[in-house]
Amino acid sequence: MENVNSLIQERINKTEKLKAMGVNPYPSGYRPDISISEALDRFGDMEEETLEKESGLYNFAGRIISRRDFGKASFFHIKDRTGRIQAYIRKNKVDDVGFKIFKLMDIGDHIGIKGRLFRTRTGELTVLAEGLVFLGKSLRPLPEKWHGLTDVETRYRQRYVDLIMNDHVKEVFVLRSKIIQSIRKFLVDKDFLEVETPMMQPIPGGATARPFKTFHNALGMDLYLRVAPELYLKRLVVGGLERVFEINRSFRNEGISIKHNPEFTMLEFYMAYATYEDLMVLTEELFTHILMENLGSLVVEYQGMTIDFKPPWPRISLFDALRDTGRVDEKAFHSREDAAKAAMEFQISLLPRDGHGTILTKLFDHLVEPQLNMPTFIIGYPTEVSPLSRRNDQNPDLTDRFELFIGGREIANAFTELNDPIDQKERFQNQVALREAGDQEALFMDQDYVRALEYGMPPTAGEGIGIDRVVMLLSDSPSIRDVILFPHMRSIETGSGDETFEENKDK
Repeated sequence: MENVNSLIQERINKTEKLKAMGVNPYPSGYRPDISISEALDRFGDMEEETLEKESGLYNFAGRIISRRDFGKASFFHIKDRTGRIQAYIRKNKVDDVGFKIFKLMDIGDHIGIKGRLFRTRTGELTVLAEGLVFLGKSLRPLPEKWHGLTDVETRYRQRYVDLIMNDHVKEVFVLRSKIIQSIRKFLVDKDFLEVETPMMQPIPGGATARPFKTFHNALGMDLYLRVAPELYLKRLVVGGLERVFEINRSFRNEGISIKHNPEFTMLEFYMAYATYEDLMVLTEELFTHILMENLGSLVVEYQGMTIDFKPPWPRISLFDALRDTGRVDEKAFHSREDAAKAAMEFQISLLPRDGHGTILTKLFDHLVEPQLNMPTFIIGYPTEVSPLSRRNDQNPDLTDRFELFIGGREIANAFTELNDPIDQKERFQNQVALREAGDQEALFMDQDYVRALEYGMPPTAGEGIGIDRVVMLLSDSPSIRDVILFPHMRSIETGSGDETFEENKDK
């Protein structure tokens, strides 16, 4: 820490020297007329003779990320949002003041360069600086050149440094943005309308999850950060917006792990006159579109696994998966007692209030989900664990619902929507009873949503897809924190210099 503080002080001293020279270390604006990638694309493969004729003076801007000084000359690299390029400055090519300014610059500083392109003896395309502009002083030194920023804790907490030092991190977030653009384009082309629904809600609904709670002073009422936008989106379907979607931020007051972050991004869409079976086909089309547009292939390597997204994907009932993959005795399917015995055999903890359907889904989560690496639809979930899903016509104990699993984790959840207001009210009442029994993730009663259903909702199917988990899959990222720019972390003690970070164990 003492060494870091001394380096910071040294840079502060340089800043004062710049000011004494009349140089503003933090000027306003600069207009580069070419990006680094444009220069590399246009001139990277050009022959030297042609390069001398074609290359005029260009204004570049970027951050200095390396430098080699040779007295009256220096080679250095600058980096902008598009790439990196070498530059060369020598004293007899720029004026004395300009060279003195450069000598006061450090790795991490921002610089504007006016110069011509040439090729060095080693063949590297290089900017010969004929003028420079100081664009921003970096007071804190970047991580050591050869090791970069590798500490995971520091990378998550100081994402700004992570992005400077690790190009592959920036590539992940560029891919994330493109995936979201692809999703938006796909749905708009299918005649879906993008909408926005409240993030603060008087009654949190749409998912069984513990909400974050706040208080609105002017209204004098409690509000909750949404756990899902579902009930508001379905209100819009009632109102006649028959195809709607929202790429939304949702919040769940739950543990942090490689698969969970309290604040996350989710796609939810609803389609009138459709069933959950229609959405399975639509989901396959959506993923095919995303993969081909962004990766150019339906085969993805993820954490040592080869995942083939070529449709159609298997559709397996939850009970068949429990029997064939989980090796659960079928007796567990017929009584709560036998299901509880099976859970005990696999050391799965249960609560007294857990019903038969809840126990079966816990068995599935423990025994089957981790094994579902290829894209797989699991269908036929118990009504008990599906309070917003339509009952199956042949078996009312089950619902018309699927969950999509890829890479051993849930990626999507969808169902034919429950549009019977009487049935929905009873389901809410059952959830209220669970909440009163201590289940803080159970749904609240939402009388206004029941009222909306009483005005009549057409047959509808809806789906939620975890955007963060999709990006994990397509970027080969092992943790959800690798695909969220600023993931939530435990608090730390901060000092005047470098910090020592506490270990953030997965729960």
